[in-house]
Amino acid sequence: MRLAAVAFDAYGTLFDVHSVVRLCDALWPGKGAAVSQAWRTKQLEYTWLRTLMGRYADFASVTEDALRYACASLGLALDAGRVSQLMEAYRRLALFPDVAATLERLRGLRLAILSNGSPSMLDPLVAHSGLDASIGDVLSVDAVKTYKPSPIVYQLAVDRLAMPASSIGFVSSNGWDACGAKAFGFTVFWINRTGAPVDALGVAPDHVIDSLARLPDLIGE
Repeated sequence: MRLAAVAFDAYGTLFDVHSVVRLCDALWPGKGAAVSQAWRTKQLEYTWLRTLMGRYADFASVTEDALRYACASLGLALDAGRVSQLMEAYRRLALFPDVAATLERLRGLRLAILSNGSPSMLDPLVAHSGLDASIGDVLSVDAVKTYKPSPIVYQLAVDRLAMPASSIGFVSSNGWDACGAKAFGFTVFWINRTGAPVDALGVAPDHVIDSLARLPDLIGE
């Protein structure tokens, strides 16, 4: 396998969206995990629903709306101060432990992020993590005003990297995203950390691995 570039999903792949649990637990003792899970689930649902409805709102808005829904569904009080703290936490999410070493081994390739995130969320997140030193292209769906797994989102990587889909590897921990990228034409690596089955969508990732650390060996770097 010879790829010229690798594009990574951001949320859940490079950045641990559930690293907000500690703050959620501080704000609502004993409820941190439930808040984080409900928040993430509704965040994704809103991206899909808004795409189908043709009512795009950027990821910052979607994320805040999902937080409000999650707290309402759990019967938890949410004021402006808590919203501000949690939205700021999303701009400082923790990297998964295997990210830095993996990117170091992939330095010979052109590396990019292709994310649902809006620039107002992605730019500070990437800068805070230090990934801007190794990832040169950060692509947001905001450029096309729709969300993954729409093919026009994956086309952003082809256009920015100026190479065919067959030369680009795509890496995601989200099974639906991995299937969407495969349907588009990328060579796809699904980081399946939880041992979930492949979604029955008529396509499947090329490689299913349990850690980013295995990625360089598959790519040949």
